[in-house]
Amino acid sequence: MNQTFRDPHKAEAAEPLDIEDQLIDAEADSLPAPQPPVLSRSARILLGASLVLIAFNLRPLFSSLSVLLPEVMQATGLSTASASVLTTLPVLCLGLFAPLAPKLAQRFGAERTLLGVLVLLTLGTGLRGVQSVPLLFLSTFAAGAAIAIGNVLLPGLVKRDFPDRAAMMTGLYTMALCAGAASAAGLTLTIEHHVVGSWSGALAAWAVPALIVLMIWAPQALRGKAQARHSGFRVVGLWRDRLAWQVTLFMGLQSALAYCVFGWMAPILRERGLDAATAGVVVSASIMMQVVTCLLVPSFAVRRRDQRAVCVALVAAAVIALIGILFAPLSTVLVWAVLQGIGQGGLIAAAMTLIVLRSPDSHVAAHLSGMAQGVGYVLAAIGPLLVGFIRSWTGSFAASAVLFIALGIGVAIMGLGAGRALHVGARTVRIDDR
Repeated sequence: MNQTFRDPHKAEAAEPLDIEDQLIDAEADSLPAPQPPVLSRSARILLGASLVLIAFNLRPLFSSLSVLLPEVMQATGLSTASASVLTTLPVLCLGLFAPLAPKLAQRFGAERTLLGVLVLLTLGTGLRGVQSVPLLFLSTFAAGAAIAIGNVLLPGLVKRDFPDRAAMMTGLYTMALCAGAASAAGLTLTIEHHVVGSWSGALAAWAVPALIVLMIWAPQALRGKAQARHSGFRVVGLWRDRLAWQVTLFMGLQSALAYCVFGWMAPILRERGLDAATAGVVVSASIMMQVVTCLLVPSFAVRRRDQRAVCVALVAAAVIALIGILFAPLSTVLVWAVLQGIGQGGLIAAAMTLIVLRSPDSHVAAHLSGMAQGVGYVLAAIGPLLVGFIRSWTGSFAASAVLFIALGIGVAIMGLGAGRALHVGARTVRIDDR
Protein backbone atom coordinates (compact mmCIF):
# COMPACT_ATOMS: atom_id res chain seq x y z
CA MET A 1 0.00 0.00 0.00
CA ASN A 2 1.21 3.51 -0.78
CA GLN A 3 0.78 6.47 1.54
CA THR A 4 0.92 9.97 0.04
CA PHE A 5 2.62 12.51 2.27
CA ARG A 6 2.08 15.69 0.25
CA ASP A 7 -0.73 17.19 -1.71
CA PRO A 8 0.93 18.69 -4.78
CA HIS A 9 -1.66 21.45 -4.93
CA LYS A 10 -0.54 22.65 -1.50
CA ALA A 11 3.16 22.71 -2.28
CA GLU A 12 3.37 26.49 -2.10
CA ALA A 13 2.02 26.52 1.46
CA ALA A 14 4.46 23.91 2.79
CA GLU A 15 7.14 24.94 5.25
CA PRO A 16 10.59 25.24 3.66
CA LEU A 17 13.53 23.24 4.94
CA ASP A 18 15.83 24.88 7.46
CA ILE A 19 18.64 26.43 5.46
CA GLU A 20 21.14 25.27 8.09
CA ASP A 21 20.23 21.81 6.76
CA GLN A 22 21.61 22.82 3.37
CA LEU A 23 23.62 19.64 2.84
CA ILE A 24 21.35 17.21 0.99
CA ASP A 25 21.18 13.57 2.09
CA ALA A 26 21.31 11.26 -0.93
CA GLU A 27 20.08 8.41 1.32
CA ALA A 28 16.91 10.19 2.43
CA ASP A 29 14.74 7.42 0.93
CA SER A 30 16.66 4.56 2.60
CA LEU A 31 15.01 2.20 5.09
CA PRO A 32 16.17 1.57 7.68
CA ALA A 33 17.39 5.16 7.90
CA PRO A 34 21.18 5.52 8.25
CA GLN A 35 22.20 6.32 11.82
CA PRO A 36 25.28 8.26 12.92
CA PRO A 37 27.93 6.06 14.53
CA VAL A 38 28.46 6.21 18.29
CA LEU A 39 32.03 7.45 18.61
CA SER A 40 34.39 8.82 21.19
CA ARG A 41 35.37 12.47 21.00
CA SER A 42 38.72 11.68 19.37
CA ALA A 43 37.13 9.30 16.85
CA ARG A 44 34.52 11.94 15.99
CA ILE A 45 37.24 14.52 15.40
CA LEU A 46 39.02 12.03 13.13
CA LEU A 47 35.79 11.38 11.25
CA GLY A 48 35.14 15.09 10.72
CA ALA A 49 38.70 15.70 9.56
CA SER A 50 38.46 12.72 7.19
CA LEU A 51 35.27 14.01 5.57
CA VAL A 52 36.81 17.46 5.08
CA LEU A 53 39.96 15.91 3.57
CA ILE A 54 37.85 13.82 1.20
CA ALA A 55 36.09 17.01 0.07
CA PHE A 56 39.50 18.59 -0.58
CA ASN A 57 40.28 15.78 -3.04
CA LEU A 58 37.12 16.17 -5.14
CA ARG A 59 38.34 19.16 -7.19
CA PRO A 60 42.10 18.99 -8.03
CA LEU A 61 41.36 16.79 -11.05
CA PHE A 62 39.81 19.78 -12.83
CA SER A 63 42.11 22.69 -12.08
CA SER A 64 45.42 20.77 -12.17
CA LEU A 65 44.89 19.93 -15.83
CA SER A 66 43.83 23.47 -16.67
CA VAL A 67 47.12 25.14 -15.72
CA LEU A 68 49.16 22.52 -17.61
CA LEU A 69 46.95 22.25 -20.67
CA PRO A 70 49.33 24.03 -23.10
CA GLU A 71 52.19 21.73 -22.03
CA VAL A 72 49.98 18.64 -22.33
CA MET A 73 48.87 19.67 -25.83
CA GLN A 74 52.43 20.35 -26.95
CA ALA A 75 53.81 17.10 -25.54
CA THR A 76 51.03 14.81 -26.75
CA GLY A 77 50.05 16.52 -30.00
CA LEU A 78 46.45 16.96 -28.85
CA SER A 79 44.47 19.43 -30.92
CA THR A 80 42.49 22.16 -29.21
CA ALA A 81 39.31 20.23 -29.97
CA SER A 82 40.70 17.05 -28.39
CA ALA A 83 41.91 19.02 -25.38
CA SER A 84 38.41 20.45 -24.98
CA VAL A 85 37.03 16.90 -24.89
CA LEU A 86 39.61 16.00 -22.23
CA THR A 87 38.62 18.96 -20.03
CA THR A 88 34.92 18.20 -20.54
CA LEU A 89 35.11 14.47 -19.80
CA PRO A 90 35.11 14.64 -15.98
CA VAL A 91 32.28 17.20 -16.01
CA LEU A 92 30.21 14.84 -18.14
CA CYS A 93 30.95 12.06 -15.62
CA LEU A 94 29.45 14.20 -12.86
CA GLY A 95 26.10 13.98 -14.59
CA LEU A 96 26.32 10.40 -15.84
CA PHE A 97 27.39 8.74 -12.58
CA ALA A 98 25.70 10.87 -9.92
CA PRO A 99 22.40 8.90 -10.12
CA LEU A 100 24.25 5.68 -9.18
CA ALA A 101 25.38 6.99 -5.80
CA PRO A 102 22.21 6.37 -3.72
CA LYS A 103 21.82 2.84 -5.09
CA LEU A 104 25.44 1.99 -4.33
CA ALA A 105 25.06 3.39 -0.82
CA GLN A 106 21.94 1.31 -0.22
CA ARG A 107 23.74 -1.83 -1.41
CA PHE A 108 27.16 -1.39 0.22
CA GLY A 109 26.72 1.44 2.73
CA ALA A 110 27.76 5.05 2.20
CA GLU A 111 31.06 4.65 4.04
CA ARG A 112 32.23 1.68 2.00
CA THR A 113 31.01 3.21 -1.23
CA LEU A 114 33.02 6.31 -0.40
CA LEU A 115 36.02 4.05 0.23
CA GLY A 116 35.61 2.66 -3.29
CA VAL A 117 35.40 6.24 -4.56
CA LEU A 118 38.76 7.03 -2.97
CA VAL A 119 40.36 3.90 -4.43
CA LEU A 120 39.13 4.76 -7.93
CA LEU A 121 40.05 8.43 -7.54
CA THR A 122 43.57 7.55 -6.39
CA LEU A 123 44.11 5.11 -9.25
CA GLY A 124 42.60 7.40 -11.86
CA THR A 125 44.63 10.40 -10.76
CA GLY A 126 47.84 8.39 -10.41
CA LEU A 127 47.53 6.83 -13.86
CA ARG A 128 47.64 10.28 -15.41
CA GLY A 129 51.38 10.02 -14.73
CA VAL A 130 51.73 7.49 -17.54
CA GLN A 131 52.44 9.45 -20.70
CA SER A 132 49.82 7.79 -22.86
CA VAL A 133 47.00 9.73 -24.50
CA PRO A 134 44.44 6.88 -24.38
CA LEU A 135 45.29 6.23 -20.73
CA LEU A 136 45.05 9.96 -19.98
CA PHE A 137 41.47 9.97 -21.25
CA LEU A 138 40.61 6.67 -19.53
CA SER A 139 42.07 7.68 -16.17
CA THR A 140 40.37 11.06 -16.31
CA PHE A 141 37.05 9.31 -17.01
CA ALA A 142 37.56 6.94 -14.05
CA ALA A 143 38.50 9.72 -11.66
CA GLY A 144 35.55 11.80 -12.88
CA ALA A 145 33.17 8.91 -12.18
CA ALA A 146 34.58 8.60 -8.65
CA ILE A 147 34.15 12.33 -8.03
CA ALA A 148 30.54 12.18 -9.26
CA ILE A 149 29.61 9.57 -6.67
CA GLY A 150 31.60 11.31 -3.94
CA ASN A 151 29.85 14.62 -4.73
CA VAL A 152 26.49 13.03 -4.00
CA LEU A 153 27.34 10.92 -0.93
CA LEU A 154 29.72 13.14 1.01
CA PRO A 155 27.23 15.93 1.92
CA GLY A 156 24.82 13.35 3.34
CA LEU A 157 27.53 11.82 5.54
CA VAL A 158 28.56 15.26 6.78
CA LYS A 159 24.91 16.01 7.59
CA ARG A 160 24.18 12.63 9.20
CA ASP A 161 27.27 12.37 11.38
CA PHE A 162 27.34 16.00 12.57
CA PRO A 163 23.70 17.10 13.01
CA ASP A 164 24.70 19.26 15.99
CA ARG A 165 27.47 20.99 14.01
CA ALA A 166 25.70 21.38 10.66
CA ALA A 167 26.64 25.04 10.06
CA MET A 168 30.30 24.57 10.99
CA MET A 169 30.68 21.39 8.95
CA THR A 170 28.92 22.95 5.95
CA GLY A 171 31.45 25.79 6.05
CA LEU A 172 34.43 23.45 6.39
CA TYR A 173 33.11 21.22 3.61
CA THR A 174 32.66 24.20 1.28
CA MET A 175 36.06 25.63 2.07
CA ALA A 176 37.72 22.25 1.50
CA LEU A 177 36.17 21.92 -1.97
CA CYS A 178 37.41 25.37 -2.96
CA ALA A 179 40.79 24.88 -1.29
CA GLY A 180 41.35 21.67 -3.28
CA ALA A 181 40.63 23.41 -6.57
CA ALA A 182 42.67 26.50 -5.64
CA SER A 183 45.64 24.44 -4.42
CA ALA A 184 45.77 22.47 -7.66
CA ALA A 185 45.59 25.69 -9.69
CA GLY A 186 48.31 27.39 -7.68
CA LEU A 187 50.72 24.53 -6.94
CA THR A 188 50.67 22.18 -9.95
CA LEU A 189 53.24 24.18 -11.91
CA THR A 190 55.50 24.40 -8.86
CA ILE A 191 55.26 20.62 -8.50
CA GLU A 192 56.15 20.24 -12.17
CA HIS A 193 59.16 22.56 -12.10
CA HIS A 194 60.63 21.82 -8.66
CA VAL A 195 59.48 18.33 -7.63
CA VAL A 196 58.75 15.88 -10.46
CA GLY A 197 60.05 17.62 -13.60
CA SER A 198 57.23 16.60 -15.95
CA TRP A 199 53.63 17.54 -16.70
CA SER A 200 52.48 13.93 -16.27
CA GLY A 201 54.15 13.64 -12.89
CA ALA A 202 52.57 16.90 -11.77
CA LEU A 203 49.11 15.63 -12.71
CA ALA A 204 49.75 12.30 -10.97
CA ALA A 205 51.06 14.04 -7.83
CA TRP A 206 47.49 14.84 -6.80
CA ALA A 207 47.00 11.12 -6.19
CA VAL A 208 49.20 11.51 -3.09
CA PRO A 209 46.68 13.45 -0.94
CA ALA A 210 43.95 11.10 -2.19
CA LEU A 211 46.05 8.10 -1.13
CA ILE A 212 46.70 9.62 2.31
CA VAL A 213 43.01 10.18 3.01
CA LEU A 214 42.25 6.70 1.60
CA MET A 215 44.53 5.16 4.25
CA ILE A 216 42.91 7.30 6.95
CA TRP A 217 39.39 6.48 5.81
CA ALA A 218 39.75 2.73 5.22
CA PRO A 219 39.72 1.65 8.90
CA GLN A 220 36.71 3.87 9.58
CA ALA A 221 34.78 2.66 6.54
CA LEU A 222 35.44 -1.02 7.28
CA ARG A 223 34.54 -0.74 10.95
CA GLY A 224 31.43 -2.79 11.68
CA LYS A 225 29.13 -4.62 9.30
CA ALA A 226 27.57 -2.84 6.35
CA GLN A 227 23.77 -2.82 6.58
CA ALA A 228 21.87 -3.34 3.36
CA ARG A 229 19.00 -0.90 2.87
CA HIS A 230 16.16 -0.49 0.48
CA SER A 231 14.24 2.46 -0.88
CA GLY A 232 11.22 3.06 1.34
CA PHE A 233 9.97 6.18 -0.44
CA ARG A 234 9.49 7.48 -3.92
CA VAL A 235 8.82 10.95 -5.24
CA VAL A 236 6.24 11.43 -7.98
CA GLY A 237 5.57 14.37 -10.27
CA LEU A 238 9.05 15.88 -10.13
CA TRP A 239 10.13 15.36 -13.74
CA ARG A 240 6.90 16.94 -15.04
CA ASP A 241 7.22 20.02 -12.86
CA ARG A 242 8.19 23.29 -14.55
CA LEU A 243 9.82 24.75 -11.43
CA ALA A 244 11.95 21.62 -10.99
CA TRP A 245 13.24 22.07 -14.54
CA GLN A 246 14.02 25.73 -13.88
CA VAL A 247 16.08 24.75 -10.81
CA THR A 248 17.81 22.03 -12.86
CA LEU A 249 18.65 24.35 -15.75
CA PHE A 250 19.84 27.03 -13.33
CA MET A 251 22.19 24.45 -11.81
CA GLY A 252 23.36 23.22 -15.22
CA LEU A 253 23.98 26.59 -16.84
CA GLN A 254 25.78 28.11 -13.87
CA SER A 255 27.88 24.93 -13.67
CA ALA A 256 28.75 25.37 -17.35
CA LEU A 257 30.18 28.80 -16.48
CA ALA A 258 32.01 27.36 -13.47
CA TYR A 259 33.69 24.58 -15.44
CA CYS A 260 34.63 27.00 -18.21
CA VAL A 261 36.60 28.78 -15.48
CA PHE A 262 38.08 25.55 -14.10
CA GLY A 263 39.04 24.29 -17.55
CA TRP A 264 40.02 27.36 -19.51
CA MET A 265 40.75 30.44 -17.38
CA ALA A 266 44.45 29.58 -17.08
CA PRO A 267 44.91 28.94 -20.85
CA ILE A 268 43.01 32.19 -21.58
CA LEU A 269 45.32 34.16 -19.28
CA ARG A 270 48.41 32.50 -20.74
CA GLU A 271 47.31 33.30 -24.28
CA ARG A 272 46.85 36.92 -23.22
CA GLY A 273 50.48 37.07 -22.06
CA LEU A 274 50.67 35.97 -18.42
CA ASP A 275 53.33 33.41 -17.58
CA ALA A 276 52.14 30.01 -16.45
CA ALA A 277 52.85 30.51 -12.74
CA THR A 278 51.07 33.87 -12.58
CA ALA A 279 48.07 32.50 -14.43
CA GLY A 280 47.84 29.67 -11.90
CA VAL A 281 47.98 32.10 -9.00
CA VAL A 282 45.23 34.27 -10.54
CA VAL A 283 42.98 31.24 -11.05
CA SER A 284 43.71 30.10 -7.50
CA ALA A 285 42.76 33.51 -6.11
CA SER A 286 39.52 33.49 -8.09
CA ILE A 287 38.56 30.05 -6.79
CA MET A 288 39.39 30.93 -3.18
CA MET A 289 37.11 33.97 -3.40
CA GLN A 290 34.30 31.52 -4.06
CA VAL A 291 34.60 30.44 -0.43
CA VAL A 292 33.44 33.86 0.76
CA THR A 293 30.22 33.96 -1.21
CA CYS A 294 29.59 30.22 -0.79
CA LEU A 295 29.41 30.88 2.94
CA LEU A 296 27.54 34.21 2.83
CA VAL A 297 24.99 33.76 0.05
CA PRO A 298 22.78 31.04 1.62
CA SER A 299 22.09 32.97 4.82
CA PHE A 300 21.51 36.18 2.84
CA ALA A 301 19.33 34.61 0.16
CA VAL A 302 17.03 32.78 2.58
CA ARG A 303 16.13 36.06 4.28
CA ARG A 304 14.85 37.53 1.03
CA ARG A 305 11.20 37.28 0.02
CA ASP A 306 12.47 35.43 -3.03
CA GLN A 307 15.87 34.85 -4.62
CA ARG A 308 15.37 36.29 -8.11
CA ALA A 309 17.36 39.49 -7.59
CA VAL A 310 20.18 37.56 -5.91
CA CYS A 311 20.48 35.17 -8.86
CA VAL A 312 20.53 37.93 -11.46
CA ALA A 313 23.06 40.05 -9.55
CA LEU A 314 25.42 37.11 -9.10
CA VAL A 315 25.34 36.03 -12.73
CA ALA A 316 25.89 39.62 -13.84
CA ALA A 317 29.02 39.82 -11.69
CA ALA A 318 30.33 36.46 -12.94
CA VAL A 319 29.81 37.21 -16.64
CA ILE A 320 31.02 40.83 -16.57
CA ALA A 321 34.16 39.60 -14.81
CA LEU A 322 34.74 36.94 -17.48
CA ILE A 323 34.49 39.62 -20.17
CA GLY A 324 37.02 41.66 -18.20
CA ILE A 325 39.38 38.66 -18.05
CA LEU A 326 39.10 38.34 -21.83
CA PHE A 327 39.52 41.98 -22.83
CA ALA A 328 40.49 44.32 -19.95
CA PRO A 329 44.13 45.40 -19.48
CA LEU A 330 46.25 42.66 -17.94
CA SER A 331 47.14 44.98 -15.07
CA THR A 332 43.53 44.68 -13.87
CA VAL A 333 43.10 40.94 -14.38
CA LEU A 334 43.37 40.05 -10.70
CA VAL A 335 40.48 42.40 -9.91
CA TRP A 336 38.31 40.74 -12.53
CA ALA A 337 39.34 37.28 -11.33
CA VAL A 338 38.35 38.13 -7.77
CA LEU A 339 35.00 39.51 -8.95
CA GLN A 340 34.45 36.39 -11.01
CA GLY A 341 35.12 34.23 -7.97
CA ILE A 342 32.64 36.22 -5.91
CA GLY A 343 29.94 35.89 -8.57
CA GLN A 344 30.64 32.25 -9.41
CA GLY A 345 30.88 31.13 -5.80
CA GLY A 346 27.60 32.87 -5.10
CA LEU A 347 25.95 31.10 -8.04
CA ILE A 348 27.10 27.69 -6.82
CA ALA A 349 25.74 28.41 -3.35
CA ALA A 350 22.51 29.82 -4.79
CA ALA A 351 21.95 26.70 -6.87
CA MET A 352 22.29 24.43 -3.83
CA THR A 353 20.15 26.76 -1.73
CA LEU A 354 17.37 26.82 -4.32
CA ILE A 355 17.20 23.02 -4.26
CA VAL A 356 16.53 23.19 -0.53
CA LEU A 357 14.14 26.14 -0.63
CA ARG A 358 12.06 24.81 -3.52
CA SER A 359 11.59 21.40 -1.84
CA PRO A 360 8.73 20.68 0.61
CA ASP A 361 10.60 17.85 2.39
CA SER A 362 13.95 16.05 2.52
CA HIS A 363 12.84 13.28 0.13
CA VAL A 364 11.90 15.76 -2.59
CA ALA A 365 15.14 17.65 -1.92
CA ALA A 366 17.18 14.47 -2.47
CA HIS A 367 15.40 13.69 -5.74
CA LEU A 368 15.54 17.29 -6.95
CA SER A 369 19.25 17.32 -6.16
CA GLY A 370 19.69 14.12 -8.18
CA MET A 371 17.75 15.60 -11.09
CA ALA A 372 19.68 18.88 -10.94
CA GLN A 373 23.05 17.12 -10.80
CA GLY A 374 22.28 14.35 -13.28
CA VAL A 375 20.80 16.58 -15.97
CA GLY A 376 22.59 19.76 -14.94
CA TYR A 377 26.14 18.43 -15.13
CA VAL A 378 25.54 16.77 -18.49
CA LEU A 379 24.38 20.18 -19.69
CA ALA A 380 27.34 21.83 -17.94
CA ALA A 381 29.76 19.71 -19.95
CA ILE A 382 28.75 21.66 -23.05
CA GLY A 383 30.35 24.85 -21.69
CA PRO A 384 34.05 23.88 -21.56
CA LEU A 385 33.61 21.78 -24.70
CA LEU A 386 32.38 24.79 -26.67
CA VAL A 387 35.16 27.02 -25.35
CA GLY A 388 37.71 24.60 -26.79
CA PHE A 389 35.90 24.34 -30.10
CA ILE A 390 35.62 28.14 -30.34
CA ARG A 391 39.37 28.42 -29.76
CA SER A 392 39.98 25.78 -32.45
CA TRP A 393 37.64 27.42 -34.99
CA THR A 394 38.69 31.05 -34.50
CA GLY A 395 42.29 30.78 -33.34
CA SER A 396 41.67 32.75 -30.11
CA PHE A 397 39.50 32.76 -27.01
CA ALA A 398 37.97 36.19 -27.73
CA ALA A 399 34.82 34.80 -29.33
CA SER A 400 34.14 32.84 -26.13
CA ALA A 401 32.66 36.10 -24.84
CA VAL A 402 29.55 35.35 -26.90
CA LEU A 403 29.23 31.96 -25.21
CA PHE A 404 29.73 33.46 -21.72
CA ILE A 405 27.06 36.09 -22.37
CA ALA A 406 24.64 33.50 -23.75
CA LEU A 407 25.17 31.25 -20.74
CA GLY A 408 24.74 34.22 -18.43
CA ILE A 409 21.44 35.18 -20.04
CA GLY A 410 20.27 31.57 -19.67
CA VAL A 411 21.27 31.49 -15.99
CA ALA A 412 19.46 34.79 -15.37
CA ILE A 413 16.25 33.60 -17.07
CA MET A 414 16.26 30.32 -15.14
CA GLY A 415 17.10 32.20 -11.94
CA LEU A 416 14.06 34.42 -12.40
CA GLY A 417 11.93 31.28 -12.52
CA ALA A 418 13.71 29.17 -9.91
CA GLY A 419 14.06 32.11 -7.53
CA ARG A 420 10.31 32.49 -6.99
CA ALA A 421 9.00 31.72 -3.49
CA LEU A 422 7.28 28.45 -4.48
CA HIS A 423 7.68 24.74 -3.95
CA VAL A 424 7.90 22.16 -6.69
CA GLY A 425 4.67 20.27 -7.24
CA ALA A 426 6.11 16.85 -6.40
CA ARG A 427 4.95 14.61 -3.57
CA THR A 428 6.56 11.91 -1.46
CA VAL A 429 4.98 8.46 -1.35
CA ARG A 430 5.94 5.79 1.15
CA ILE A 431 6.37 2.27 -0.16
CA ASP A 432 5.16 -0.09 2.57
CA ASP A 433 7.04 -3.36 3.10
CA ARG A 434 5.37 -6.57 2.10
